[in-house]
Amino acid sequence: MTEDNITSPADRPAAPLKTEFQALDRVLPFSGPEAIDTACLECFPYEYAGTPHGDGMEIVTVTDEFTSVCPFSGLPDFARVTIRYTPRDRCLELRSLKYYLMSYRSVGIWYEHLVNRMLEDLVRACRPRRMTVEIACRPRGGLESTVISRYDETEMGPPESLFKGRL
Repeated sequence: MTEDNITSPADRPAAPLKTEFQALDRVLPFSGPEAIDTACLECFPYEYAGTPHGDGMEIVTVTDEFTSVCPFSGLPDFARVTIRYTPRDRCLELRSLKYYLMSYRSVGIWYEHLVNRMLEDLVRACRPRRMTVEIACRPRGGLESTVISRYDETEMGPPESLFKGRL
């Protein structure tokens, strides 16, 4: 003890280490996939469709600001989203794409469902020749996940047959 009746760190008993943990039985509220706003997606005409250089062009859009919610805990998931596509006759308008991506912020959805849902929505909106959606998720429980979904009309046929009436 010191003069002021305050114990020094050496005089204090060590706190016992916790060796077992339990689930918190706590889930934060979140929305389902019905909250995803596809109505905000807009496109503009692609003026170089049908030209040799225009038909081979690829558009790559990337954001590190994507968030959705873990459907198990309600905790936020963070990811880098990369969208690559070769337009047919229309391009995705970026402002509307940003609003679409932001609509996932409170949606509880598995990564594997998220990437396919996003591909279907974006193919429906702009009808590209090819499209790839890649979602590189920040680590969860020490594990990083990257999920990729692809559409190629020459290999898979028109979107209507690929997505089985979901478009």
